[in-house]
Amino acid sequence: MKNTISSIKDKIAQKYTLNDETSYSKKSTDINILLNRVKEDQKKESRKKILFTAATSAGILLFGFLIF
Repeated sequence: MKNTISSIKDKIAQKYTLNDETSYSKKSTDINILLNRVKEDQKKESRKKILFTAATSAGILLFGFLIF
């Protein structure tokens, strides 16, 4: 009886424990990929800023035109 209970506990514990191989695996990143991602993000941000400024200006002009 104890062997089956302990084997079941071991199987359940194995699901939730990490293997040493996966926790210490070496990860490498390419700096060019990261730099390109940063450049794309900067372009997207500048486009959003320009679009927001244009929409705000158009809203103010429309509001001013309706009042006067």
